[in-house]
Amino acid sequence: MLPSQLSSGDVIADRRADYAKMLAESGEPASAAELMEQALELVPLWAAGWFTLSTYLEKAGDVQGAVAALKEVLRLDAGDVFGAELKLAVLGGAEVPERPPSPYVERLFDDYADRFETSLVEKLGYTVPGKLAALIAETDGIPNHFRLAVDLGCGTGLLGPEIRDRVDRLEGYDLSKGMLAKASEKQVYDHLAQADLSLGPELSGVFDGGLAAGRADLITAADVLMYLGNLQGVMAIVAKLSAEGAVFAFSVEDAQENDGYLLRDSLRFAHSEAYVRGVLSDHGFAVLDLARSVIRMDGGKPVHGILFVTRKSA
Repeated sequence: MLPSQLSSGDVIADRRADYAKMLAESGEPASAAELMEQALELVPLWAAGWFTLSTYLEKAGDVQGAVAALKEVLRLDAGDVFGAELKLAVLGGAEVPERPPSPYVERLFDDYADRFETSLVEKLGYTVPGKLAALIAETDGIPNHFRLAVDLGCGTGLLGPEIRDRVDRLEGYDLSKGMLAKASEKQVYDHLAQADLSLGPELSGVFDGGLAAGRADLITAADVLMYLGNLQGVMAIVAKLSAEGAVFAFSVEDAQENDGYLLRDSLRFAHSEAYVRGVLSDHGFAVLDLARSVIRMDGGKPVHGILFVTRKSA
């Protein structure tokens, strides 16, 4: 639940929710769901409570009940800060959306910012920044040094130190203010700002304040595009940012399918190589090099990704 919504505002409902959490943690999700339902009888407008109920019901094997609870979340929270629409799609209760709701992504990473690097790098073996920087360095036919690099979805700035010595100016953009604060602490970015890559060029924030189109000769997106399904919008941003001959280097989770993209149980999107190549071509980019690699662990299992280095056609 959101920190601001851990309490329902009703002491008895909160006590039942606490007991339900203990039951769930002890391996009794069905009993936890029953107790959570009792709490929600007292506070039926508690969106966070309905989302928690859906989790218990799913773990108890009641998918239909979980779907109903998630639909109630969406009824109460139209902005979908919990990502209920994504979860509904995973459970078969809705069509797969083209992108996650922005409030959900922003909240997810704001909550995650303080422990992001410890969790991702030390515990999950996250390796994309180093591998992507190495792939850029190894790719033939592109510059050794860049005038202006734009790091889209920069997060806490893990990629910045990997490419800083190869660029004159480095900009970073992210939806999460919490992540941007962490990136600022590294003191490797010349400019950091909030941006929503799901909204397309005009509304994204990447061009706010008079920042010019066509200004970047290197654009990066490390472990970002898995939070978008349809990549046409973000590629429109990349195309508008790009100077002639600009390099775009990025990673995706590998769908390991022939075409398209899919939404995984992790609520992240995976993209096929063919789909990515098609979207790149639509916006005038050609693939110069790619590498397949395990990019992190998730639930003890390897997550496979594809790293691309591409270039805008002259």
